[in-house]
Amino acid sequence: MKKKLEVMMIFEGTYPFNGGGVSTWAHILCDKVKNVNYTLYSVNANYEETPKFKLSPSVKKVIQLPMWSPLEPSELNTEDKKYYKIVSRKVKEDEAEVITVFVPLFEKLIDLIFQEQANVNEIDETIFQMWRFFQKYDYKKTMKSLPVWTSFQNTISHVIAQDANYEASLFDFTVAMRWLYRFLLPISIQVPKMDVSHISLSGFPVLPALILKYKYGTPIIATEHGVFIRERLIAINTSEYSFFLKNFLIKFSECITKLAYHKTDIILSVNKFNISWEKLYGANPDKINVVYNGIDHNLFVPAEKPSQLKNIPTVVAAARIFELKDILTMIRSCAVVVKEIPNVSFLIYGDNNAVPAYTKACTNLIKELKLEKNFIFAGHHNNPQKLYCEGDISILTSISEGFPYTVIESMSCGIPVVATDVGGVTEALNEECGIICKPKDHEGIGQSVIKLLKDTELRKKMGVAARERVIAHFTIEKFIRNYEVAYAFAAQAAVSASPNYSTSLLSSAMNK
Repeated sequence: MKKKLEVMMIFEGTYPFNGGGVSTWAHILCDKVKNVNYTLYSVNANYEETPKFKLSPSVKKVIQLPMWSPLEPSELNTEDKKYYKIVSRKVKEDEAEVITVFVPLFEKLIDLIFQEQANVNEIDETIFQMWRFFQKYDYKKTMKSLPVWTSFQNTISHVIAQDANYEASLFDFTVAMRWLYRFLLPISIQVPKMDVSHISLSGFPVLPALILKYKYGTPIIATEHGVFIRERLIAINTSEYSFFLKNFLIKFSECITKLAYHKTDIILSVNKFNISWEKLYGANPDKINVVYNGIDHNLFVPAEKPSQLKNIPTVVAAARIFELKDILTMIRSCAVVVKEIPNVSFLIYGDNNAVPAYTKACTNLIKELKLEKNFIFAGHHNNPQKLYCEGDISILTSISEGFPYTVIESMSCGIPVVATDVGGVTEALNEECGIICKPKDHEGIGQSVIKLLKDTELRKKMGVAARERVIAHFTIEKFIRNYEVAYAFAAQAAVSASPNYSTSLLSSAMNK
């Protein structure tokens, strides 16, 4: 029997401790891919006690990095003592080495972050040398040392002096330094040898993968869902940070994104939409393949609507309640529908606690629009394959997506979809299977919902076409085979004298 490949899959705030589309994707891979043993590297805000998912036997280990915990990884009381030992204290702290070796690297990184056209090879070399330093010296003591803080102040002050638009408070300085400290934490943590590393977004999770590449030459596969840098720009620009902090975080994120695309050997985008963003930030087109998400069409099947809902026009959604899903627009679209269909019911299944402040804004809007009886946060659904059949139609109002499972799962159940034109939505959903709307257009979304709820024949016709489209293009068998081929291809190429990860070669292997 052929030995399985060892793959480290790296996440940020998703699998296996939180739900959502990325977690669904990851859980399917862990359950179904046959030629791999997985180690999960999960970057979370704080240490998580229990996975949200029942892990497959193919998952051999879960490594956690609680990036924003008040305790360091080495200080947490966990069962994984062996792992946390390698996070903890190095042999010594030598202030002379910090000043002569680390501070120049640190200042170089800050300079590269603020350069308009930073050389990605210089970024790579700087991160590499910082990683080498932390193989010997302690991360916490170094990053919290007076020489590093002084160099940070001086370097940032010099940057501010060059631009009249800049000003920064002591608070800004401390927050920016805290970001650097937290986001760079993975370069101080050793990871076990792997055949392949697989990052779930082209951003800061690339750092553990870089360690594997620096140390063992391990190839990196990146699956691009919603484009990390695009979603980061949306989040930062709508935040309440100062101009300096917004600019710093944008430039830092862009710097890491360029490095991720530069060092990744294979990019498996879940849609074609992402490719323009990948190229914009330096991805080599020869590295890019599109692998659409797939589902089990024998599990997500048409079914009778529950008897208690049969006489109620019902719209269902599967969505975590947070900004990118734009639930506020969904609520406003419900208000449009209520004017013509007073007894309509919107059932929203998903995590209500992901962003409590946003959930509060949603509940306030529901009350303001007097929709308490029409718009319902229904929480977690125990049988997601039955969720969509509770509705006459399903809805998605996101402002950013990759290739949403909610769309193809609904289609597989024969339920037409009203969705916004974001990410790969139109690559899954065509005009025969549902209605595409502009993002944030609550009036247009509401009128589309009304149209489908009032036209039974159109709904039935679209439902049949939707399921046929899933069976033709988005089955789980094709999806899983493509990843099995990609892992084997990457691992085999890595051990050759002249590794070649060309997209044409990989595409050829997938199509055999």
